[in-house]
Amino acid sequence: MPAAGGGEGYQPPTPEIFWQPLFEIGGLTVTNQMAWAAIITAVLSIGLVALSKNASVVPSKAQWLLEGAYNFPRNSIARDMIGTKEFKKFVPLLVTLFFMVLFYNFAGSFFGAMNPVNGKIGFPIALTLVVYVVYHWVGFQKMGFVGYFKHMVPPGLPGWIAPVIFLLEVITYFVTRPLTLALRLFGNMFAGHMIIYLFVTGAFYFLLHGDGILMQALSLPTFLMAGVMLIFELLVQFLQAFVFTLLAASYIAGAVADDH
Repeated sequence: MPAAGGGEGYQPPTPEIFWQPLFEIGGLTVTNQMAWAAIITAVLSIGLVALSKNASVVPSKAQWLLEGAYNFPRNSIARDMIGTKEFKKFVPLLVTLFFMVLFYNFAGSFFGAMNPVNGKIGFPIALTLVVYVVYHWVGFQKMGFVGYFKHMVPPGLPGWIAPVIFLLEVITYFVTRPLTLALRLFGNMFAGHMIIYLFVTGAFYFLLHGDGILMQALSLPTFLMAGVMLIFELLVQFLQAFVFTLLAASYIAGAVADDH
């Protein structure tokens, strides 16, 4: 808790709270987020395989819950964004992305972790890199190298403006999209965890170091506000998983579309 004694007062949290090394293997430092990412990935993989292994026509409660969770990214994201003709081959990728991002985000609300995996920029970059490679790859496959760049410019534009639009589209496809996709996810998880940490440590500071009963009493509404922010953060964590997967599907949809 960053509450310093000796009259120095409350010390607000800094980004250093996200650096939580556990141990080293050779020159590699294994951090809290890396450990939780491995645990979450393993539990998700084992759980999904186990629940779907004995699927039946009349589903059990576990199978019913799994199908409901699976159908959300499959139908509401993949099918609706990409279309019924092309979406099925991208369902495994998009369902996997949705569950990974969702539970990596939820690590920020687990009392054993309280540190979102995607609060470290490396994880959003890795997830974004997968999306980046896939939507360019399917675009080149469908349209060819020249055709992929040609489809970035809508037909019918005046000749003088076409080069400007082409340049803007190239920047959008190759720079802006991956940059914003990664930074949006990282920024929300980073900021949300910082705010919760601020309220919790502030409440402890009021309680343990408050000068008088009134200052100590301020710890109660501060603790309550931390709880409110934690609930709000759960909603944000879900929405960011949805938005990340939705944007990934929209980029793939643009790459496989027949027109601009």
